[in-house]
Amino acid sequence: MLAASALALSAGSAFAEQARPILDKFPVRQAYHTRTDNLVRARKPGATLAQWNGSFTDHSNTKRTFVMVGGDPAKTNTTTTIEVDIVPVTFKYPSYSNTVFNPRKDTYSNGETVLRNFLKSPLLTSVVNFKSGGQTIGKTQYIDAFQRGNFWTSVQTNTNYHVLLSPTVLPSLTISVGAGQGVVETNPFGSQKVGTYGFGAMDSQINSYISSHTQITPDKFVFFISHNIFLTSGGCCIGGYHYSTSQSTSSQSYGYTTMVTEAGSFSQDVSAASHEIGEWMDDPFPGNNNVGCQDNGWLEVGDPLEGYNNYGGIPYTVKGFTYNLQDLVYIDYFGAPDSWPVGSLKSFNKLEQNYCPGQ
Repeated sequence: MLAASALALSAGSAFAEQARPILDKFPVRQAYHTRTDNLVRARKPGATLAQWNGSFTDHSNTKRTFVMVGGDPAKTNTTTTIEVDIVPVTFKYPSYSNTVFNPRKDTYSNGETVLRNFLKSPLLTSVVNFKSGGQTIGKTQYIDAFQRGNFWTSVQTNTNYHVLLSPTVLPSLTISVGAGQGVVETNPFGSQKVGTYGFGAMDSQINSYISSHTQITPDKFVFFISHNIFLTSGGCCIGGYHYSTSQSTSSQSYGYTTMVTEAGSFSQDVSAASHEIGEWMDDPFPGNNNVGCQDNGWLEVGDPLEGYNNYGGIPYTVKGFTYNLQDLVYIDYFGAPDSWPVGSLKSFNKLEQNYCPGQ
């Protein structure tokens, strides 16, 4: 989860020196989560996200169990395709000269809209021949490449193992931000204008949208994207998060991210999106995958990298545009056997080279 603590939402300016990105934000369980959960499950009874269960004994001799998206790499030699419903989110600020942030219309330096750039990114297209630790992983989507590297010992046998994302764009969610609900201000991590909106209010909006759109079902992942919007929770700036309507493995998983068009900023292009989708892949129902780490109680594969240069992002240039994909830690970082990931690495791009604190 991409979060930062700094300014009060009611403040009119950003005190940029106080804003700092951290990665640990989850919603508090609310009654509306239960209502959404019941509605979505009734649409397609018995439907669940494709998933598998595994376990390992960590360095403290404690057995850790987990559930992840896709098929078991030790038993699956085919592609698992996950449908992803993409929801563009437009933010309007009547109190700030009617400023609008619209991912369907706002563009990057290459002239592509924020939405189109996301759909063409290495997260959803197989345009990069990925390597991890010098080992060729394959020309595939980034999160699939990460997961193949994560369980490389199995993938060397089951070479056709993949977990791929198939996107469908749903109607936009439009939010009009009233006075006191958010501001338009200078990006604390750059110079462009950004908008803010409350974290709890956004989660409520997301659940309302899921509840009212019958095509969203638990066997899909629904992902909300905005442009140049940071969420706030006692401070700025939350660039994204992922969650589920309950802790049950048959619940609806969902996520949110912002894509900042300013190069070098926190949450630039797909850096936050890669973080959230990667964490969803390995921890789709937060609260189930507990680990023995002092810095990370759940198996969240993006959080340990946020403190590195460029917020852990690694640049990949595709057709003249540079995408920043956040590095992600492999499972042995949490105390799983070193033999599982490729080269016994601790992260896909080798930014992390140690076990988590506590292991």
